[in-house]
Amino acid sequence: MKPDLHRFPLLVAWEMTRACLLACLHCRASAEPDPLPGELSTEEGLKLLRELATYTPKPILLPTGGDPLARPDLFLLLEEAQRLGLKVGITPAVTPRLTREVVAHFKALGVHQMAISLDGASPEAHDGFRGVEGTFALALKALDWAREVGLMTQVNTTVSRRTWRELPGIAEILAAKGVATWEVFFLVPVGRGALLDQLSPQEYEEVMHLLYDLSRRYPFKVRTTEGPMFRRVALERRRKEGGEDGALVGEGRGIHLSDGFGFVFVSSTGEVYPSGFLPLSAGNVRERPLLEIYRESPLFQELRNKALLKGKCGLCEYREICGGSRARAWAETGDYLAADPRCAYTPGQMPLA
Repeated sequence: MKPDLHRFPLLVAWEMTRACLLACLHCRASAEPDPLPGELSTEEGLKLLRELATYTPKPILLPTGGDPLARPDLFLLLEEAQRLGLKVGITPAVTPRLTREVVAHFKALGVHQMAISLDGASPEAHDGFRGVEGTFALALKALDWAREVGLMTQVNTTVSRRTWRELPGIAEILAAKGVATWEVFFLVPVGRGALLDQLSPQEYEEVMHLLYDLSRRYPFKVRTTEGPMFRRVALERRRKEGGEDGALVGEGRGIHLSDGFGFVFVSSTGEVYPSGFLPLSAGNVRERPLLEIYRESPLFQELRNKALLKGKCGLCEYREICGGSRARAWAETGDYLAADPRCAYTPGQMPLA
């Protein structure tokens, strides 16, 4: 059954805590070693999970952070998600908390996929970006542990001026480790990420084509976060070249998801955002059900209406499958309906028929 993304989100990310032992240069959450006051309690978390289980279809739950392993009740919450039949894709931070035993426990609790961050193809590149020595080696170990127990893996990579030339080397590592999916995050200047240099629109376009090339060369799937123009690039390349690729465009989950459209982000304190990179609150789950906020808030309704897009995003023939990054538009222009300032495409260049 194809989900009605105007009525139900397909992916629900829950920032379980902002606590994390790392100091990553790009951190959206500006994570700190200790939890923030006022984070959702165990009972509030259980209530949220039980609400999600009533959706049709049930959404995929994405526990994230900070570091979910910093919550002492994590496994209790995962047990409840398993009981409720929720599919879970967890994103633990690569710290000493992440052990072989923890990865095996994820598998035993029915976790569908574990996502690990990798932002460089060498210890120097990755550890320098992550702010803690040894995270590269531990990330590779975690991928091996997951393979040992049969837990599917995803690698998350942040694209910035500091990391984009690492992509081919990272792709080689993913193929060697049997990773199923590569999620490539395009930097939005929020949190500590606001301090990093972004790529130019033309460099963004070059990276999209590079990712498509890599999707043809390797067996894992490739998809993007805050880089929806990848869908346009993949469709254009497919038309010209044919053949098989692993770009998630035209099939698979995530094809038309965007900030507030099929995707919703619940902060550690219960605030409901269209994404973690678009920190405009539409309400709080402590006060209203998540589904009510998703369906009825003016912010979410506007984001789901592609006819409201401005500038070239509003004119673009790809606006329904791309529509630009709403988070980046807001971060760089102050208007979440403005054209994506990092898109190099001029509408009308490629006929859709």
